[in-house]
Amino acid sequence: MDKTVRSATDAVADIGDGASIAVGGFGLSGIPTVLIEALVEHGATDLMVVSNNCGIDGAGLGLLLAEHRVRRVIASYVGENKEFARQFLSGELEVELTPQGTLAERLRAGGAGIGAFFTPTGVGTQIADGGLPWRYHPDGTIAIASPAKEVRTIAGRPQVLEEAITTDFAFVRAAVADTMGNLVFHAAARNFNPNSAMAGRITIVEAEQVVRAGEIDPDAIHLAGIYVHRVVPLTEAQAARRSIENRTTRPRPGGSA
Repeated sequence: MDKTVRSATDAVADIGDGASIAVGGFGLSGIPTVLIEALVEHGATDLMVVSNNCGIDGAGLGLLLAEHRVRRVIASYVGENKEFARQFLSGELEVELTPQGTLAERLRAGGAGIGAFFTPTGVGTQIADGGLPWRYHPDGTIAIASPAKEVRTIAGRPQVLEEAITTDFAFVRAAVADTMGNLVFHAAARNFNPNSAMAGRITIVEAEQVVRAGEIDPDAIHLAGIYVHRVVPLTEAQAARRSIENRTTRPRPGGSA
């Protein structure tokens, strides 16, 4: 079964207003840049996004935020995205902040068909007790707060019940894909990509290299093609775009200043 699609534009064409999308990546590492840009051009709005964070201003999911296309975000942190923080604090955006490991497991559980799970992370905090701000009024008061969650003692430890996440679509970046959707990720760019791919009912992958089915050693596959529905081959120029958030350098010993 050949899952390749001609372009990112074709791959996102059926994403409608109000859709939910799980997006892989961490900061700007391993983010599906081309798919996000195609969605910006496509014009879908009122989106719910599940991602570790929302990129940075002017890059990644920050492009959708700048266009006010996102209604709700489930994420681990606001990070360095000033527009993300501004929209949240001004009441323009609903944000469910979730511990990073919990978010990863909620996505994985959704793909594995597990409805919910217990974890000790968050017990004794607003994660479990409720009251964490999800949306503010423009005057800074809380408009929507998180509900309290079930806490149960398991193996002698209090643990909080967390629900799995499934989404309408998922965007993923892979180093190598075959035509059946089996994926290989490069180093740290794997991050949230496999879990996001599992959570999507329709998972779309942008791949730096696409090979024929059978060319990837089965033992080298990081995510099975069963979770993937569309594969977009990137051009050489698209594959070479790998931005970082902060470039930090120092003089080499004995080198020029």
